[in-house]
Amino acid sequence: MNPIKTTPKDFFLHLGATIALYIGVGALINLSFSIINYYFPDNLAGYFYGNSVAWPISMLIVLIPILYIAEWLIARDFQITIEKKSLWIRRWRIYLTLFLTGALFAGDLIALINTYLNGEISTRFVLKVVLILIVAGALFKYYFFSLNDTKKWARIAKKVIPWFGIILVAAAIVIGFITVGSPTKQRNLRFDNQRVNDLSTIQWQIVSYWQQKGKLPASLASTTDSISGMITPTDPETKNSYEYTLKSDLSFELCANFALKYEDMSGKGSYGRVMPYAVDMSYPSYSPEGTWKHDAGRTCFTRTIDPEKYPKIKQ
Repeated sequence: MNPIKTTPKDFFLHLGATIALYIGVGALINLSFSIINYYFPDNLAGYFYGNSVAWPISMLIVLIPILYIAEWLIARDFQITIEKKSLWIRRWRIYLTLFLTGALFAGDLIALINTYLNGEISTRFVLKVVLILIVAGALFKYYFFSLNDTKKWARIAKKVIPWFGIILVAAAIVIGFITVGSPTKQRNLRFDNQRVNDLSTIQWQIVSYWQQKGKLPASLASTTDSISGMITPTDPETKNSYEYTLKSDLSFELCANFALKYEDMSGKGSYGRVMPYAVDMSYPSYSPEGTWKHDAGRTCFTRTIDPEKYPKIKQ
C-alpha cells in the first residue's frame, strides 16, 4: 500500500500550527514570568517594563486562535481520511514538539536554578518552576497521546488539555491586563513620562541660563534660544506652558499637572538590575533617584542651585 501523499494544505496547516504553538508557548511563559515578577518583587531585580506584558498578550490574542483553528482543521481531516495520521509532517511535528518540550523544561530549569543560586527570592523561583512543570507537562501529554491515541486516558487527555490551555492562557491575559491597566492608563503614563522629561529639560535650561548670566530667568520664555535650538517644552497633552516660579536668587519652582500618581517599579522586573535611564517609556513612570515623584494632579518641585556645583561661566 502506497503511503498517502502530503498536500500543500496538509503541509501549511501543520506548519502554521507548529509556529503558532511554539511562539504562543514562549509568549505565555514570558507573560507569566513578568506577572510573577511584578507581584513578587525582589530588591535585586530590575525595573518592570510594560512591553514585557503587552507584547506577549498581543501575540497570545492572535496566535492561540490560529493554533486552535489549525488543530481543528487537522482533526477534521483525520475524520475524513484516517490515513492522514501517518503523514510524515505530522509525525515529525509531534516528535519535534516532544523533544523541544523536554529541552524547554530542562533549559528553563537550568536558568531558574542559576537565577535562584544568584540570589533571586524563593517565592519567584518556586512559582516559575511550577509554571514550567504545568506548561511543559500539558504539552508533552497532549502530543504524546496524539501519537499514541490507543493508550489508556488518551481520549480524555486530548479533550481536557486543550480546554486547560484555553483557561491558562485566558487567565494569564486577564491578569496581564490588570497588571498594566487599560489603554487609557497607558496613554496617561506616556503623557506623565513626557512631562517628567520636559521638567528635567527645563530644569537644565534654567541651570544653563544661571551659569551663563549669573541669575535665574524671570520666565521660561527667557530660556528659549533660536540659535542653539533650545526651545522650552510645553505640556504634551494640553500644550499649555509649565508653571515656573522664582523663589529667590538661587531657588525656583516647577509645576505640572499629572494624570496619575508616580509608582515605583524597581524590583518588579526580571533578575539583574537594568540601568535606570534605559526605562521603557510605555510603563512605568520613572523618576531617577525619586527626584520627580509626583501625585495625580498639580505637583510642584522646588530646586535650589548650588553655586559650587554649578559655577558661573566666566565670559
